[in-house]
Amino acid sequence: MAVFRGKASDAGEAKVAGERSLLLGIGISAIGIGMYVPFSLVFFHHVTGLSFTLVGLVMTVTGVAGLAFMPLAGSAVDRFGAKRVNLVLYGIRALGFALYPFAGSLPAFAAVALVTALADRSFSVVQQSLIGEVARGAARDRLQASTRALQNAGMGAGALLVSGVLALWGTGAFTWTAWANSLAFALAGLLVGRVRPVPAEQSGPCAGRPAAGYRMVLRDRPFLGLTAANFLTALGYSALSVLFPLYLSTWLAAPDSLTGAAFTLNTALCAGIGVLVAGRVRRSGARRTRSAALGALLFAAAFAGQIVLGTLRPGQSATLVALLVIVVVYTLGELVHSPSGGALSVSAAPEPVRGRYLATYQLSYSLATALAPSLFTALLAVDGRLPWAVLAAAALGAALALLRLERHLPAEAVHAGPPAPAAAAAAARRPVTAAA
Repeated sequence: MAVFRGKASDAGEAKVAGERSLLLGIGISAIGIGMYVPFSLVFFHHVTGLSFTLVGLVMTVTGVAGLAFMPLAGSAVDRFGAKRVNLVLYGIRALGFALYPFAGSLPAFAAVALVTALADRSFSVVQQSLIGEVARGAARDRLQASTRALQNAGMGAGALLVSGVLALWGTGAFTWTAWANSLAFALAGLLVGRVRPVPAEQSGPCAGRPAAGYRMVLRDRPFLGLTAANFLTALGYSALSVLFPLYLSTWLAAPDSLTGAAFTLNTALCAGIGVLVAGRVRRSGARRTRSAALGALLFAAAFAGQIVLGTLRPGQSATLVALLVIVVVYTLGELVHSPSGGALSVSAAPEPVRGRYLATYQLSYSLATALAPSLFTALLAVDGRLPWAVLAAAALGAALALLRLERHLPAEAVHAGPPAPAAAAAAARRPVTAAA
């Protein structure tokens, strides 16, 4: 049964069946996320009527619980398939936001928030698995880039939309916003339901066997190395939202408005040229490990620029220009690294246990996000340039690790397209064995 349609230079560049519906659903979902994430504490305070303290406590506890649920989501993907689990998570999120306006008591809010947080935290694992389930080869890189661009554009549009709604109707509009989120997630689920997975290409010892357990993942040293390298890079992804505003206000004594300008520039570039940059990287024929390493090096260059800026501390105009240039370099690093790194992790995971592998990989992002605030503030208290130095060293370490891991990862993971025969013969393929 054919699952690709349209003309392309090779099967890896063809569009997958239902791709437009998949991307449209992701974009609509991102609009829903953008309608509440930037206002999360205020949003839930006005929707439920509970105090900010209680809302914050419940969000923290349910967020941690959501992280603990991620391994179970990976197991569910391996058992039931990424598409089915994806639809279930969309349904849970739609139901949760539909119920939030009625959760006026602490127990009710905690119950709804817990179930919704479990779906939210696991969604990235399932979505990455879905990309691996519906696409092969370079199509995975393209979907990674398109997904990131749509998520940035959708979240920006959602934040802008809810800002306009609040300006017109006040905080009472948060209730209607919750129901709009529910509708967005439900519609996204209906659209994603139209995508058609590629038939599994099972071969080797795992073919026809039940999926292996997490012990198999823990024995896979190349993949664990890939996950560790991603943790180092993921710290850099947290820099713009966590470190940048603190650095501006405390070390550079720059106006807070520069933070908004930096976020706007980053979002606009991600949404506007993300697919273009990823396409250029993909057409260059670069190995995924090397393009991801290039993205990490661009991160390191941006962080080194912050160190230079923090040392020189020029006038306000020069600081503005320098910061915007640094943000451009940082964003280019993000646009180069993200599609290649994401497709690398998806393709390095054996199909029968892809969900478990990607749940492990996604924990590197979650741990970096959890660690970043305390790490950055502690380093910033010593010297404003110190956190940037640590991030630059981490990014350089990630780039070096990716290059060293290249010969230990499967050839189909390293190469977006079919590798040259010599490269395929030289690439190390780890054995796939079932774990008890």
